[in-house]
Amino acid sequence: MEGNEKGRIEAILFVAGDAVDIRDLVRALGTDEKKVRKALQDLESEYDFNQRGFMIKRFGEKVQLATRPLYAEDVVRLLQPVQKQSLSQAAMETLAVVAYRQPVTRADVEQIRGVKCDYSLQSLTAKGLIQEVGRKETIGRPILFGTTDEFLSRFGIESLDKLPPLPEPEPEEEEEHEELIP
Repeated sequence: MEGNEKGRIEAILFVAGDAVDIRDLVRALGTDEKKVRKALQDLESEYDFNQRGFMIKRFGEKVQLATRPLYAEDVVRLLQPVQKQSLSQAAMETLAVVAYRQPVTRADVEQIRGVKCDYSLQSLTAKGLIQEVGRKETIGRPILFGTTDEFLSRFGIESLDKLPPLPEPEPEEEEEHEELIP
């Protein structure tokens, strides 16, 4: 393999922009996975030690060059006004249900939210935040939805294990139940 492995990885990640699967790096570099993982670890250490303007973010088995949060305000000032594509409240609620309950069907999401969610599911799928992950083994074989690596990337989460815990439901007071029972 010619050239500096770390430099070659940097070049690929810089040009790709989006997260790149480690297996794709291995294939592109024509080397073994152990060398790529070691080079990525070395790059992360160098970037952190020198507080470089960028860092390597991991999303499952994918890696991406990203702006170091320490310097984000400077970038925002340069690029003002930043236009973000935001999600509606309905889409955020739908996405939360899919993220925490996946794999989940449309009917499951609608039961939890209490409203129809066809449009939200279509919108989230079009944005690449959720995808079809299979079919439920039941009558009608409904589609099962799950989150994507784009979801992890967009929300800055390394893996689904890093999702914040759901709040504990507040215990209902027993007195209220007693009054309702004749």
